[in-house]
Amino acid sequence: AAALVPRPSAKPRMSARRIAGTVLAAAAIALAAAAWVSLHLLSARDPSATATIFEVPRGSTLKSVGRRLEQAGIVRSGRAFELLGRIENAASRLHFGEYEISAAQTPCEILERMIEGRVKTYDVTLTEGLSQREIAERLVASGLVTADALEAVLRDPSSPERFGVEGPGLEGYLFPDTYRFARGLDAAEIVGALVGRFRRAWEPLAPLAAAQGLGQREVVTLASIVEKETGRAEERSLVASVFRNRLRLGMRLESDPTVIYGIAGFDGNLRRLDLDDPSNPYNTYQITGLPPGPIASPGEASLRAVVEPAESEYLFFVGRGDGSHVFSRHYDDHVRAVNQYQRRGGR
Repeated sequence: AAALVPRPSAKPRMSARRIAGTVLAAAAIALAAAAWVSLHLLSARDPSATATIFEVPRGSTLKSVGRRLEQAGIVRSGRAFELLGRIENAASRLHFGEYEISAAQTPCEILERMIEGRVKTYDVTLTEGLSQREIAERLVASGLVTADALEAVLRDPSSPERFGVEGPGLEGYLFPDTYRFARGLDAAEIVGALVGRFRRAWEPLAPLAAAQGLGQREVVTLASIVEKETGRAEERSLVASVFRNRLRLGMRLESDPTVIYGIAGFDGNLRRLDLDDPSNPYNTYQITGLPPGPIASPGEASLRAVVEPAESEYLFFVGRGDGSHVFSRHYDDHVRAVNQYQRRGGR
């Protein structure tokens, strides 16, 4: 007998109208999503807006940044900005600082700027020959750091070791240069940048100093004196040679700037009484050898002048009053130069 084979059941067929409805619904959803993305992520809220300063504090999250951007009227939706950040895996890549942004930029452009860290920076120029106190005043005046926070780092006895220089303090190691700092850095980061710049300048000079038996602190101390005594760049190595010669012969340095550094509240008038004061540890008219430490921050040229001084037998110099000096080998010649240009003692 023939076997009975069951007939396959008929599959339900979707009507053309139902298919068309599904396609239209999907298209509508896609269009709505595209419109939402275009509105909230790819278009600027106000193409005519001007730039404003927007700060991203240290430790900010995508959610907090997005909320504040919306509150500031820079983006339409803070949640959309947060979503964009999550898509771009930006949660751990945001850079703190101040940004110049506006509602004329798209959320994508704003997020890209924050990921790349294109923050607003402020220039701070520290010239050669400034003391630690004067440098601190300039940094505080820039508004980038508070006096208390900066003083805490500068006075911390562990700071020299922390930043990799010979202590006991940081006087002389806050290198003169023009720096660009972002707002939001802490005091240690700012000081670290200054000392780091010194270390880069010192690196090629260290072998030259070591070959002459000079330590880092000795070089910086003498270079700070050379910096304060030099009025013209072309005389720098000659000034350094005078001090190197005097040290070699066991003569006192007799440098006015060292005396001034050791006078609290100096009024601008250096008196004979000051030169004769043995209680001032920086009085190189009274002490033999170098003072206890640097008196200012020397530039790279002064550091190099100390380790590569001019070859000379000069032991004295006196200023002409125009920034230049008369150099002498013998004391009698020096006295004549003093009488001619200053009529008072000098080196």
